[in-house]
This record gives sequence, structure tokens and C-alpha cells, in this order.
Amino acid sequence: MASTMKNLKIKTSTCKRIVKELHSYEKEVEREAAKVADMKDKGADPYDIKQQENVLAESRMMIPDCHKRLEAALADLKNILLELEESNEKHGAEVEEAEKVIAEVEQLFQAGN
Repeated sequence: MASTMKNLKIKTSTCKRIVKELHSYEKEVEREAAKVADMKDKGADPYDIKQQENVLAESRMMIPDCHKRLEAALADLKNILLELEESNEKHGAEVEEAEKVIAEVEQLFQAGN
């Protein structure tokens, strides 16, 4: 049980970290898009605009990557909870935290669709 609970804590933390990363990349895309628009409005050098658009594209590519990693981490977390449930050890603060994270992640995915 101890190793399963440890895995539960790890998987819960992984999901939380990836959610933070996802939000960070989404904010970065907003900032970079605003920066590109500002540069275009001010008539900046086309080369500089192109470079900034490349930065924006790289940031945008990270969002689907985060989604994939979050889906995998969520599946792992659900599997650990299922193991605990099957062994009748599904109780405690760690389990409640994991269930809360699962609900938040699923809500995030629903909002994104």
C-alpha cells in the first residue's frame, strides 16, 4: 500500500505541474500574440516580426504537447486510484486530493473542447 500511496502522490503532483505548465504556455501565447500585433502596428522591421512570429509558433506548439502529457498523467492517476479501490484502501487526504485534481483536469478538458 505504501508504494501505491507514494505513486498516487507522485501522479497527483505530476498532473498539477502539467496543468501549471499548460496555463503558463497559454499566457505566453497571449503575450507573444500581443507583442506581434504591437510590432505590426508600429511598423517594426519585417525580419523582427518574422522572428517574433516564430517564437509565437513555438509557444503554440507546446500547448498540444502539454495536453497529451496531461491526458497520459490523468490516465496514470486514475489507474492508481483504481488499484487502491480494488484493494479497499481508497481513503485519506491523498485520495481526496487526487480525486479533486482529476475533477479539475477533466473540467479543463471539457472547457477546451
